[in-house]
Amino acid sequence: MEKATLQLETLSCPSCMQKIEAAVKSVNGVDKDSIKVLFNSSKVKTNFDAGVTSIDAIQQAIEEVGYPVLKKRVKAG
Repeated sequence: MEKATLQLETLSCPSCMQKIEAAVKSVNGVDKDSIKVLFNSSKVKTNFDAGVTSIDAIQQAIEEVGYPVLKKRVKAG
């Protein structure tokens, strides 16, 4: 499993967190139990199977629900 961290624009409401979490959960290959949307730091952290998906697919899912990704980083698990 790879560890992904995505920096978002400042989150303004708790419902944003739910939309982002749902978007990330919809990506095949993401470890759904590992998803953390951090409101105060406007970050998303999750683990994913690099053989199934990529950080780019996770970024696309987040941006499709209206939240621009500013930076992204992957660390080997």
